[in-house]
Amino acid sequence: MIYQVYPRSFADATGDGMGDLRGIIARLPSLAHLGVDAVWLSPFYTSPQKDAGYDVADYCDVDPRFGTIADFDALVAEAHELGLKVIIDLVPNHSSDQHVWFQQALASPEGSPERARYLFRDGIGENGDTPPNNWESVFGGPAWTRITRADGTPGQWYLHLFDTSQPDFDWQNPWVREQFLDILRFWLDRGADGFRVDVAHGLIKEAGLPDYTPPADSGSMGGSTRPLGAAESHDGSGVHDHEYSLAEVFPEPPPTPPYWAQDGVHEIYRDWRALIDSYDGDRVLVAEAWVEPLDRLAHWVRPDEMNQAFNFAYLSTRWKADDIREVIDESLAAFIGVGAPSTWVLSNHDVVRHASRLALTIENPQGYGMGPKSPGRPDPVLGLRRARAATALMLALPGSAYIYQGEELGLPEDIDLPDSARQDPTWFRTNHERYGRDGCRVPIPWEADAPSYGFGPTANSWLPQPKDWAPFARDSQLGVAGSTIELYRSALGLRGGHELGHGTLEWLPGYPADVIAFSNGSVTVIANLTDSELRLPDGELLLSSEAIDGRTLPSDTTVWLRSRA
Repeated sequence: MIYQVYPRSFADATGDGMGDLRGIIARLPSLAHLGVDAVWLSPFYTSPQKDAGYDVADYCDVDPRFGTIADFDALVAEAHELGLKVIIDLVPNHSSDQHVWFQQALASPEGSPERARYLFRDGIGENGDTPPNNWESVFGGPAWTRITRADGTPGQWYLHLFDTSQPDFDWQNPWVREQFLDILRFWLDRGADGFRVDVAHGLIKEAGLPDYTPPADSGSMGGSTRPLGAAESHDGSGVHDHEYSLAEVFPEPPPTPPYWAQDGVHEIYRDWRALIDSYDGDRVLVAEAWVEPLDRLAHWVRPDEMNQAFNFAYLSTRWKADDIREVIDESLAAFIGVGAPSTWVLSNHDVVRHASRLALTIENPQGYGMGPKSPGRPDPVLGLRRARAATALMLALPGSAYIYQGEELGLPEDIDLPDSARQDPTWFRTNHERYGRDGCRVPIPWEADAPSYGFGPTANSWLPQPKDWAPFARDSQLGVAGSTIELYRSALGLRGGHELGHGTLEWLPGYPADVIAFSNGSVTVIANLTDSELRLPDGELLLSSEAIDGRTLPSDTTVWLRSRA
């Protein structure tokens, strides 16, 4: 069980409104108390923070906003003392334009070794005024920016699949590959237990960088067009006028863009796997790879490559029983087929929190986010109920599960975040058409009555927190029967005690189509996605996502039972 910490929004030790490593250290006992096994830290490297640290200016140092290398060492030591492993984010597709390597490239002539670290190309046309191809940035707008030479004349163009400030590396260059092997060694030598690899499907681009026009409804990361959690309301009043199957929503894999999921990327990860396997102890590589179908994603976790890959197909699935069963079957078959554990995740720092997403009534493609003017606003009560049921279902599945900070508190998306406070590049590069990801990144609440809800010792908060979050604060829920945090603590304890992560799933027959029922070892799991109550079978009640009356299972509720035999 891996818990994602988004450092700038987790805990602030200094009071400047920005989370930091010392804040994380102080809160690590709370994570151990929750019952997780590992902590994944989103980027804390030196960075101008144009994209919340995913624009790295120095891969082997800590940004002063977050602390020092000594703070990182102390964090690792404290985590290990508590029995927690530490996984750190690595961003190999691109660096910041402030990185010394890119600054050297800008200062060097065309065709130089320094330029060859990145994807510089001449423009098209008599004066090179047209970008080298028609690729567009994930954040909106063109994926190419033209530089100006020292004499003031226009120069070459460089590729940036994300923000202009995030130039892509040329991973065909052996020099780049050697630098990153050294970066891996640097953090492994300091005690890191592994790496979550950002944009793990994007390092290699198709030879010749051909033009590509994505389908009109393709997602921003080139993956599924499936909406993130849109579902009909129980009374049928949602926007969908019939039941959808996955085959209807996503009938076949989209064409592979020339900048995603190229076969050459696997050679890189085989080298990385050989390196981490040379270290003592259990080390892990986890891929953020937006790749479909799932049997192709499984190529990233073959025995000599990465250990795990995020299951975005599962995260993106609607709150519909048929779709959930189908994606679970596909996931288990794909990952078991290469000897890797399936992974399960419902929220992270890039998507609308599932306590809101699962109650949306319209489509919400990945990266669009939600804001005050977004249509299809979710019912917060229904959203939290479904989120709790979805979590209870997920934590009973065999494989590895990931939790995003704050979901154990039931936090919803901050939909009413003021436009003036937004910082996501998506918001700016789409001329405010897409709200982006700030709504899921608001600093989390710890104490209901403290300044910034205990996020820090002052009221400062880099994104403003909602005025009504006191009931979500950790101290408002801890020890309170039926609270979301106690649901998570119980589920995680039972998951470990019954070894569900190492178990085997078997679907149970005889239930209505909108009921998900399976066994995993001695535990029976039943999730009621119908609009009516369901009579439960005999068995000891181990866990319920909502309070239940006797043997009756309400709508949008998941239970775990143990056979009395």
